[in-house]
Amino acid sequence: MEWDALLLSRLQFAFTIGFHIIFPAFTIGLASFLAVLEGLWLFTKQPLFKNLYLFWVKIFALSFGMGVVSGVVMSYQFGTNWSLFSAITGSVIGPLLAYEVLTAFFLEASFLGIMLFGWKRVGPGLHFFSTCMVAIGTLISAFWILAANSWMQTPQGWAWADDGTMIATNFVEVIFNPSLPSRFVHMVLAAYLTTAMVVAGASAFALLKKRALSESRTALRMAVLMMALVTPIQILAGHESGIVAGHHQPAKVAALEGWWTTRTQQPTVLIGWPDEEAETNYFELAIPGFGSTVNNAGPDDVLPGLDQFAEQDRPPVWITFWAFRIMVGMGLVMLTLGLWGAAAWALKRLDAATWYHRTLVLAAPSGFVAVLTGWITAEVGRQPYVVYGVLRTADAVSPVSAASVATSLLFFIVVYAIVFSAGALYILRLMGKGPESDEPPPQSKQPPGTPLGAAIEEAP
Repeated sequence: MEWDALLLSRLQFAFTIGFHIIFPAFTIGLASFLAVLEGLWLFTKQPLFKNLYLFWVKIFALSFGMGVVSGVVMSYQFGTNWSLFSAITGSVIGPLLAYEVLTAFFLEASFLGIMLFGWKRVGPGLHFFSTCMVAIGTLISAFWILAANSWMQTPQGWAWADDGTMIATNFVEVIFNPSLPSRFVHMVLAAYLTTAMVVAGASAFALLKKRALSESRTALRMAVLMMALVTPIQILAGHESGIVAGHHQPAKVAALEGWWTTRTQQPTVLIGWPDEEAETNYFELAIPGFGSTVNNAGPDDVLPGLDQFAEQDRPPVWITFWAFRIMVGMGLVMLTLGLWGAAAWALKRLDAATWYHRTLVLAAPSGFVAVLTGWITAEVGRQPYVVYGVLRTADAVSPVSAASVATSLLFFIVVYAIVFSAGALYILRLMGKGPESDEPPPQSKQPPGTPLGAAIEEAP
C-alpha cells in the first residue's frame, strides 16, 4: 500500500463524509418526528407532545448546525482534492447539487428560523407549517444528494464531449437512474430508524432515571412503533437495492457476498475471513445455494464471482464484505428490539421492562453504525471507479502532493476531534437531562406520619 495523494485524498474524503453523514441521517428523521409531535399537540392539546417538541427541537438545532458545517467542509474537497472529477463530471453532477441548494436548502433556510425561534412570535398554524416545510426540505435534500450519488453508481443519460468531459444528454435519465428509487427509500428509512433508536435510547434512559415519565413513555412507544413497522420495510428496501446492484455492479455484489468463483447456486456466506491474495474465505460459515435465492436467481442462473473481474477492477473485498455484515447485523438488532418492544407493549410491560430499557440505551447508536457501514459498502464497493465503469478514482484526483493532502487530513482530524466531540458531548448532556414535564415529581412512598414525612412537611 502506497500512501500517495490518491489514497490520502480518499481517506480524507471518507473521514469528512463519515462525520457529515451521521448528522443528516439524524436530522432527516428528527425533523419528521418534530412535525408529528407538533401535529399531535395541535390535534390533542396534550402538553406532553409540546414538551417533547421543545426538548427535541434543541437537539435538532445543534445537529442541523453541525451537519451544515461539516457539509461545507466536505464540498470544498471537490475543488481541492478532486478537481479532475469536478472538471470531467461537473456538467452532470453540478446541476444536481445546485438543485439541492435551490430547493431544499432555500426551503430549510426560509423556515428554520420560524421553527426554532418563532414559537411565541407566530401563530401555531404558521409554526406547524414551518416545521413541516423544514421536514420536507430535509427529504428533498436527501433526494438530490442520492440522485447525484446514485448516478455515480449507475450512470446513464450522458455522453462524452469533444473536450473529454461528460455532458448530460437526458437529465430525466440522469436524475432517475436505475439505483435511485431503492437507494432513496433505503436512505430515508435508515434516517427514520436512526432517529427512532436515539429517541428510544433517550426515553429509556429517562425512564430508568424516573424523569418526565409521561413524556418518556409516549416517546418510547412512538419509537418502538417505528422500529417494529419500518425495520421489515427497510429490509425489503435493502434487498431491492441489492438486486439493482447485482444487475449493474456485479463486482460489488460478489465482494460483499464473498463470492470468489462464478457458478450457479451461490452460497450465502454468513461469516468468514476474505483473503484477496489466496482468493478464498477462511473460517467460512455459509448456507449452500441460499445466495442465489436471496439474489432472486433461478437454479440454473450463473452468478459471477470475483474471478470474472481483473484484479485491478475489483473493489477492496475485506472492507466491503465486513461493512455489509455489520450493516445487516445492526438491522437485525433493530428488528429484534422493535419486536421485543411491541411484545412488551402488548403485554403491558413496556414501562417496567428494565432490561429492555437498558438494552435500548446501549443500542441507541446502532442506527448510526448501520448508516456508516451502509455507505462504506456502497462507496468502497464501487471502487476502483468514482463513476462506475466509466471514470476511475485514480483519474479523478487532483494533481497535488501527498504531503499537502496529509497536512490537511491531519488538520481535519484535530479540528473535528475538538469541535465535534464538544458538540456531541453537549447533545448527550441534553439527552441525559430529558424533556421538561408538567407532571409533579414522583413522591416518596413513605406516609406523611413517619419521621421522614414529617420532616418534609416541616422543611422551609
